[in-house]
Amino acid sequence: MQSILAQTIDPLEIVLCDDASTDNTIEIASAAMTALRSDAAHCQSLRIFKNPSPLGVTKNFERAILACRGELIALCDQDDVWAPNRLERMAAEFAMRPDLLLLHSDARLVNEAGEYLGHSLFDVLDVTSWELRRIRIGRAFDVLLRRNLATGATMMFRSAILPYAAPFPPEWLHDEWLAIIAAAVGRVDVLTDRLIDYRQHPGNQIGARRETLSTKISKATAPRGTKHSARMAKTAALLARLMEFQRDTGAAKLDEVRAKLEHQAIRAGLPPRRLARVGTVLREALSRRYHRYGRGLPYIIQDLLESA
Repeated sequence: MQSILAQTIDPLEIVLCDDASTDNTIEIASAAMTALRSDAAHCQSLRIFKNPSPLGVTKNFERAILACRGELIALCDQDDVWAPNRLERMAAEFAMRPDLLLLHSDARLVNEAGEYLGHSLFDVLDVTSWELRRIRIGRAFDVLLRRNLATGATMMFRSAILPYAAPFPPEWLHDEWLAIIAAAVGRVDVLTDRLIDYRQHPGNQIGARRETLSTKISKATAPRGTKHSARMAKTAALLARLMEFQRDTGAAKLDEVRAKLEHQAIRAGLPPRRLARVGTVLREALSRRYHRYGRGLPYIIQDLLESA
């Protein structure tokens, strides 16, 4: 809260949605609201909502987002710290670019004590220069269809995307859903500025941690389980939503989503025996669909090695 109030431009409103916490979150927020009201220059309003029972991270953020009244909405996790110019830096981009729907940034990763961990969010995500270039030339949908790079705590977006995005489907996290919907109907861009301190601790519901080699090997050889069906459900939910707004998304994007869904169905249907998968995996690799709709080589290796 303190870093929000210390911005170089003041927020017009703050909306806090408490997901049925059992600590003193509401009391702390209420105290901050009292201090806020004694200094009206900081913010026009602060509203607090408390869910009677937990909604989960996506639906809790959805409730908070839909309660916002402004044109521009910036998300914040409860324990992250904003750079003083975060709002000003991002709002300036929207002011210059009427077509911009969503903007996200890099972040410094810090520990529980707020100490810098020596790397950024984009470092941990292995964001490539190719991905950044594609986003900057207006091809964010291509990038986000492969994998999500937009973290909610770094986002600012126009409320104009909410008629397309709401209600948020249960198959998606709020930030990846907002990003890909914004990219489907408008322009998404990225800043390499590290505009927040993104705190990492054992209690993170969603965090950012660099994978070790042993972790990558374990994931590649782990049982197939239900992950492929879950990925198909996500893509099917995206296709269903985009079909509701075909005039705004365009046929090309719908075709790409359908092709991704077909690719995922082939991956989900791979036979249990590793040797029997080789031909199908090779055909998909030669078609470049592993690279167009996923992580490329790591996914090829995963499909060849994972256990039934």
